Amino acid sequence: MASEQHQKHSIVIVGGGAAGLELATRLGRNLGKKGLADIVLIDAATSHIWKPLLHEVAAGTLDESELVDYLAQAHRSHFRFRLGRMEGLNRKKKEIYVSPTLNSQGEELIPRRTFGYDTLVMSVGSVSNTFNIKGVDEHCLFLDTTAQAFKFQKQLFESYLKNYIGKDPTSVKPLAIAIVGAGATGVELAAQLHEVTEVLSIYGLNEPGNAQLTIIEAATRLLPALPDKLANATRQQLSKLGVDLKMGCRVVEITEDGIYTQDGQFIAANIKVWAAGIKAPDWLKNLDGLESNPINQLVVDSTLKTSDDHIFAIGDCAACVWPGHAGNVPPRAQAAHQQAATLYKTLLRHLQGKPAVAFTYYDYGSLVSLGKYSTVGNLMGQLMGSVSVGGFIAKIVYWSLYKMHQVALHGHFRTVMLSLSNLFRRSVYSKIKMH
Repeated sequence: MASEQHQKHSIVIVGGGAAGLELATRLGRNLGKKGLADIVLIDAATSHIWKPLLHEVAAGTLDESELVDYLAQAHRSHFRFRLGRMEGLNRKKKEIYVSPTLNSQGEELIPRRTFGYDTLVMSVGSVSNTFNIKGVDEHCLFLDTTAQAFKFQKQLFESYLKNYIGKDPTSVKPLAIAIVGAGATGVELAAQLHEVTEVLSIYGLNEPGNAQLTIIEAATRLLPALPDKLANATRQQLSKLGVDLKMGCRVVEITEDGIYTQDGQFIAANIKVWAAGIKAPDWLKNLDGLESNPINQLVVDSTLKTSDDHIFAIGDCAACVWPGHAGNVPPRAQAAHQQAATLYKTLLRHLQGKPAVAFTYYDYGSLVSLGKYSTVGNLMGQLMGSVSVGGFIAKIVYWSLYKMHQVALHGHFRTVMLSLSNLFRRSVYSKIKMH
């Protein structure tokens, strides 16, 4: 078993999502650059994408230049990146264990390794919660990772080719896509897929309207994070696009041919997507005695510290109480961003022998993008309270949230250059990826 030793104060961050990568970048540019600490980021993937954009990756509409290469980011920001998947923890020895990395043929590329730490940050995000429903794992696609989103995109395009090219258009049955879950991911994916069907018809790969989109939701309304007014407006927009909304339908089984619901319905589907709830990865449960909750999140205190004084957790994998509200801080990108900023201050103070900074979550509202068709949401602030927004203003705010993430990673100048570059690229390249 290979081992990586350290001499400086070692900060190991497991998980390169929004929270983990932002924290590694900020620590690297301060402590790493000055030689005050050794910062290591570990992730099972080689690149990062802002999770709220995974539905665009799945639909094939996201430019690949939006991907952030971990090695390049590490080199620019003075931290080290190590490819691998964490498989174990020894709190007494202050070590984590990373599984071997294999290629598609099962050949070992990187052996099992051990990483020592002085401070460990768990930022492994979340995965879909299947609620142990029969057939979900076998027959559904998921949008938890970039790899899963690319798998979806490939299957989507191949399904269109198989369903349409070389066949009599009058005899082709519409491609049926069913999305289980009417939260932000399910709703945004449905709108994006509708746009893709229009683009494919322009390219001659599909007939207009030759796709049947269905959203299945156990609750009686969609978008629980938004007020009723905005949820109803979104429902009307989706209905206008021809998306079939089946509300109050609880899924009981998924098969190769479709979806069975508790009320006896069968929804036929060529492609089935599961977007009905999240949990932290199962391996976090009972991780060397760290306290976790029923959905495997690591329980943290007001400083984001777990039940171990040397281990913190941020992002979707952290269960952090939200004072004054029922439950914990919601698993949103804005929470991950704020937690990374707070923990950054805490770790700087820790090396100076100062106390940790308490985390306070500020809810700035929720936004849902329906692609080119609409964007809706509610913005919250101390001065204006809760304000419903839609249309152009909501689009700008949604866009600015992503730009804040890019600024945290690349700085203002590079973010401006990337934005301009993407504008020019979109005027030349296909609107969707077809490979």
